Amino acid sequence: MASSFEHGYGDQPLYIGVDVGTSSVRAALVTKSGEILRTSEIPIEIHNPSLNVYQQYSDNIWEAVCSRVRAVICNINPSRVKSIGFDATCSTVFLDSAAMPLSICPNRTDEANVIMWLDQRANKEADFINATKHDVLKYVGSIISPEMQNPKVLWVKNNLPNVWPKIKHIFQLPDFLTFKSTGLLKRSLCCLSCKCNYLCDSNVSRGHWPQDFFDQINLSDLADDNYSKIGKPEEVVLSGESVGCLSESAALELGLPTSVVVAGSLIDAYAGVVGVIGAPICQPAGQSMRNRLAIIAGTSGCHMLITDQSYMVRGIWGPFMSSPIPNLWCLEGGHVVAGKLIDHMIQSHPAYIRGEIQSSHDLNRHLHQLASNSNLTHPTELTHELHMWPDFHGNRSPLADPSLKGMISGLTLSDNVDNLALIYLATLQSLAYGSRHIFESMKSKDLKIEHVFMCGGLSKNSMFVQIHADVLGLPIFLPKETEAVLLGSAILGAAASGDFDNLTVAMNSMCAIGSQISPRTESTDFHNRKYNVFLSMVDDQFKYRSIMSKSSDVVDS
Repeated sequence: MASSFEHGYGDQPLYIGVDVGTSSVRAALVTKSGEILRTSEIPIEIHNPSLNVYQQYSDNIWEAVCSRVRAVICNINPSRVKSIGFDATCSTVFLDSAAMPLSICPNRTDEANVIMWLDQRANKEADFINATKHDVLKYVGSIISPEMQNPKVLWVKNNLPNVWPKIKHIFQLPDFLTFKSTGLLKRSLCCLSCKCNYLCDSNVSRGHWPQDFFDQINLSDLADDNYSKIGKPEEVVLSGESVGCLSESAALELGLPTSVVVAGSLIDAYAGVVGVIGAPICQPAGQSMRNRLAIIAGTSGCHMLITDQSYMVRGIWGPFMSSPIPNLWCLEGGHVVAGKLIDHMIQSHPAYIRGEIQSSHDLNRHLHQLASNSNLTHPTELTHELHMWPDFHGNRSPLADPSLKGMISGLTLSDNVDNLALIYLATLQSLAYGSRHIFESMKSKDLKIEHVFMCGGLSKNSMFVQIHADVLGLPIFLPKETEAVLLGSAILGAAASGDFDNLTVAMNSMCAIGSQISPRTESTDFHNRKYNVFLSMVDDQFKYRSIMSKSSDVVDS
């Protein structure tokens, strides 16, 4: 007997999107019109044995994926599912010749085989790679980040000599998921170009690995067997293309038929781009997606600009061809920590520890009350004496300096809820000023930014969104489906299934705008002044670093 759920949606095809975030796995069941019918989420393990070391377990992640997929297809006929698309963080997975996990834990004290994206153990290796000044580094803003794959791979080679010869496969986490689903070793152009220094500068080429670069950074052996360890160029797939169908073993684990098409994967932020940026704005579907900026605001923050021109901007990653949208370029900037920073500032405050406040929503309400008590129409100006530089885990863009630290000016002895609310507000503002810093770096090369979209967990925080609109001076478009990253993964599958002519058509058909947040011009002068303080703070940090690097006991004034 068919379920009431099936009666409600007839025989229309369904697609599954899977998003593996920093701390959880989510799955969604999506219709051809882009409506998310169901979602399910489960936490995954994180192993953080020491400062800057963050690891996970590929088996734990895959088990979580299977359980969430089974959850969203409960009580429906699995044959209605046409495809599945995956996105994940840009973490790096290590497997042996039997495709079994290989521990990459320092001192081999744990069986973790995934080096997470935010792991910064490879700072020394990143410095070594940057010292080569190789031309390939131009595609990562001239400075490679320890977040990227090659510094991590070099760290393993340098520090785990007994493990290195056993490594048969190195995957970006999104590509590991398509491998587990199909048994095929195909790689996503997005994963390779954006995180692994793979080169693709033409819409008529699948790209190539820069062998002379690997020679210079002591990773020449990655070329063995035509780069099979990291991905053969002839097996690269574009966004919206099919990797293959589910293997029998994966189909059994996921509860799906082997006819289900598996789409080429994307890094999670790029799936967010796919899930929002195709939405029509006061025009019919099919309009150009160029000059659109998507802010994917979650644990970290990513700022993705789609353009039809190739520009290189120092401190900004890219341009990347056809990642994620075929025949268009993408530039990526971002914050290493965004939501994670907000959580840290809230949860480490005495008022939160005492249980006097529960969430950011409580703080938003409290800030509006403080503003009312001060005869202000909006809380913005409550922080006129409180300023923050938000790089508590280094700077990704546009300074590309992982050694930078967070800064706060204007602290008092207060530890009550009012104080927590002001620190929280200063945190939101500092992240918006960081976005403006990235925004202005992109515009310095005459790049046009006509529309700004936002998705991710922080897009559900009304104050975070409003402050961004005010600081950037542009309206921000929010998607109709708030889980835009999940939608983006499902759109990949929809395109790969053949139900749409191509990815662009699928995006135009399945994306929609839910609301528009306009900037408040009355706060422009205040934010301009705060932004000047923001820039002065990092200048001061560099000055302090210079002072402390001097060996003399007396520093000239």
